[in-house]
Amino acid sequence: MSTVTKSLKAFSFGGGVQSTAALVLAAQGELDFRTFLMANVGDDSEHPGTLAYLREYAVPYAEAHGLELVVLDRVMKRSGEVRTLYQDLTREGSRSLKIPVRMSNGAPGTRSCTASFKIAVIADELKRRGATKGTPATVGIGISLDEIQRANKRRCEPHERIEYPLLERGIRRIDCARIIRNAGLPVPPKSSCWFCPFHRPETWHDMRRTEPDLFERACQLEELLNRRRDELGKDHVWLTRFNRPLRKAIPGGVDLLPFDDEDAGCDSGWCMT
Repeated sequence: MSTVTKSLKAFSFGGGVQSTAALVLAAQGELDFRTFLMANVGDDSEHPGTLAYLREYAVPYAEAHGLELVVLDRVMKRSGEVRTLYQDLTREGSRSLKIPVRMSNGAPGTRSCTASFKIAVIADELKRRGATKGTPATVGIGISLDEIQRANKRRCEPHERIEYPLLERGIRRIDCARIIRNAGLPVPPKSSCWFCPFHRPETWHDMRRTEPDLFERACQLEELLNRRRDELGKDHVWLTRFNRPLRKAIPGGVDLLPFDDEDAGCDSGWCMT
């Protein structure tokens, strides 16, 4: 008589609108996920609004409905220290650019932030819980129908099978907001690192207007990266596609800017959900 091993199921929780809607649907019995895993790129790296929503609403809601919502840090295997993305970018002597900074032609550079701080962190937890190539875990990704271009099963690891439950049910981002409100929760802000070069220009504009201190920190980070580029004799890089410093690319005192939709955001599905 053969024994069937029940596959582990976990949802990649990004802390934004789509994954919060998935949390609500799971609480209502509409999605077959009881475990939600959030890879935290760092309390100094995640947008403060995302972390505040997580503490005030998402975690208490999950607990009240018998769901497991686990926040995972990136822990260095040799030293055991917790390492954040912002620390990696700013530590003395660092030459790595793990975020998709814009090069002189406006194109995003090579990035490893998603792989190192999202995919690998969740992968380690799945493996710790028993996921293997022979018994892969089912991982839910919070991509909605209006972002179908972000679905990319080619990034599936051997120990996992990727599912897109919102996409499969024809749920759009606007539907996600309605699902969250109907559950009595406020709609969370869009999740991302506050310094992510995949921000749309209007996101930067809103940050400069409503979160000037955070915008200033982003400007200072860009300046730090370029001082190091100067020392290495390399071209400058930017946090927007406009080939100029963030302070000049996103002018202050402007209520509405005629930006287009060229910036599509992170295409992995592990971020900005």
